Amino acid sequence: MKRIISVSRRTDVPAFYGDWFMGRLKDGFAGVVHPFGGQKYIVSLKPRDVACFVFWSKNFSPFLENLKIIDGLEYKFYFNYTVTGLPSVFESNVEKQVAIDALKELSKTYSPRHINWRFDPIIISSISDANFYIRSFEKLASEFEGVVERCYFSFVVKYGKVIRNFAEFEKSKGLKIFDCSSDFKINLANELAVIAERYGIQMFSCCGDYLVNGRIKKAHCIDGGIIEELFFPDGFSYSHKPTRNECGCTESTDIGTYDTCPHGCIYCYANVNKPKVYKAFRNHDKNSAFLGYSKAESDRWLAEVKNAKIQKDREHFKMF
Repeated sequence: MKRIISVSRRTDVPAFYGDWFMGRLKDGFAGVVHPFGGQKYIVSLKPRDVACFVFWSKNFSPFLENLKIIDGLEYKFYFNYTVTGLPSVFESNVEKQVAIDALKELSKTYSPRHINWRFDPIIISSISDANFYIRSFEKLASEFEGVVERCYFSFVVKYGKVIRNFAEFEKSKGLKIFDCSSDFKINLANELAVIAERYGIQMFSCCGDYLVNGRIKKAHCIDGGIIEELFFPDGFSYSHKPTRNECGCTESTDIGTYDTCPHGCIYCYANVNKPKVYKAFRNHDKNSAFLGYSKAESDRWLAEVKNAKIQKDREHFKMF
């Protein structure tokens, strides 16, 4: 059965690891280390095994030429493109105008229906209150009129590692990040939805069902329905498999690796510490099957996975 391949929730492959991804397509597979259990496995990237790639990025500009090649190989794909309204101090390594220009290029080359604009996350702080977001969202939505049709948003989730990063960040930057009531979030979300409507954009709430109403729909960032609409008019079989509470995503396989994204966003759940991330990026080997690991490690793991499969097949045949 063909898989939906997520590239990637765990790191920004299009911005930083396009060379690695193109090498994986050439070889027809990628190695993945399970981020919690540590198991190693191989994911086929051959056209016959891929239903669709879902690419995630804050900046697709380094990946635009690669997309032409991927399209020419007759792979199907769409984009989760993050352009937030955050002050730059929260995401200091993001070139926002470059990202905006690339988003417009993607829309023109493919279509507005190929893009989920992610205005995500929303962080209420001493330098970014509700009025700040209303202004910044209006500016972006007006730029994206006719360029995108869908906007996915959420309020920041304070995972354990994010709480620790926020505490250090507040101290070093001299600002305050606030916890807000559900009523506050509902009111702000509704104001953003009214703005979006003026520019022909539908709002979708990611992992926040309490925000869903007549103007705001439930988000499915990886969405079998979108894939069916774009690529499979005769029907596409898929199943729902949430990644966290109230997630609406379709089942997919992610080929990324945590602690490899050098964007350095303070709110990111996928990075434990910046020095580890920057070291992984500096030592990146595009020839490694496993992103973020050396080729020597990768080759050893490939042999282990292959031997384990051979052993499993032998055990299977012994039963008959």
